[in-house]
Amino acid sequence: MMATALPDQPFLSDAAIERITRGMLDCTLPKHEWTHSAHFAAALWLLREGHVQPVEGSMAPMIRAYNQATGTSNTATSGYHETITLASLQGAAAALALAGGAPLQDVLATLLAGSFGQSRWPLEYWSQGVFMSVDARQSWVAPDARALPW
Repeated sequence: MMATALPDQPFLSDAAIERITRGMLDCTLPKHEWTHSAHFAAALWLLREGHVQPVEGSMAPMIRAYNQATGTSNTATSGYHETITLASLQGAAAALALAGGAPLQDVLATLLAGSFGQSRWPLEYWSQGVFMSVDARQSWVAPDARALPW
């Protein structure tokens, strides 16, 4: 089955997902390509390849380095956000487990066809104040509105 592209999802092949991920890792990916969908694409590829685990801090160095290389400061109010990264990794890991060995493009399309396709999906699980807090940006903060589905 060929995945269809969402507005910010040009991932019609696993090769495109790998290109985005490698561009993020080597800090050559143009900033405008680091979209909501690209975050999930990279998470899926990194998880499947065994480069990260859905545990606190596993992706932090990669995203912080990419942010710095593209002019995004990692501060208490901008840049890297640990809670969203860990929740996204956990969601991506759950999607991979359900998909078995399906192509990543299909796993990504399925994941983004649900509520995770919306960039504001975390607000289904966290209140705005908790989610946007310095604590949530710097370390894992459990959802305060409802439990994550995995």
